[in-house]
Amino acid sequence: MQLSKDQREYWETYQKAIGQDVSALFYEAFHFDDNKEDANALVQLVLAGTKRATAGLLWSHEAEQKPLPRPGVLSIVTNWNSEPLCIIETTKVAVVPFGSVSEEFAATEGEGDKTLEYWRKAHWSYFGRECVRIGREPSLHMPVVCEQFRVVYPEVT
Repeated sequence: MQLSKDQREYWETYQKAIGQDVSALFYEAFHFDDNKEDANALVQLVLAGTKRATAGLLWSHEAEQKPLPRPGVLSIVTNWNSEPLCIIETTKVAVVPFGSVSEEFAATEGEGDKTLEYWRKAHWSYFGRECVRIGREPSLHMPVVCEQFRVVYPEVT
């Protein structure tokens, strides 16, 4: 597990708080999106309990040889500066074509006005940049990893 000193300490504090070593469930430490403004805004939506899902391209996972998350794994969510702000547990993962992402998933992702129209516009833009980065062409059929999660630390009240 490649973590900064702050992330490692945050993870250790979490494990002490729950009274067990859950290192085998660690998936990743990450920030949302590919720019500071959106990354920091999105993590605030998670902390507020509004954002309970995220989406990525299956092609990006393949390009990076990164396994898909699975229910039960734990990840540290950071701000743009890689400072840990919470830990999430993945609860559900589905891979669907971009054009088949549901209104329900878009609302669970909690961004913008929570509509499918907003989701498609924002994610088409983001996935377009991802496609350029990995040498793919965006399409309505591109496979999207739809991940749902819950915040497990700090506990949200």
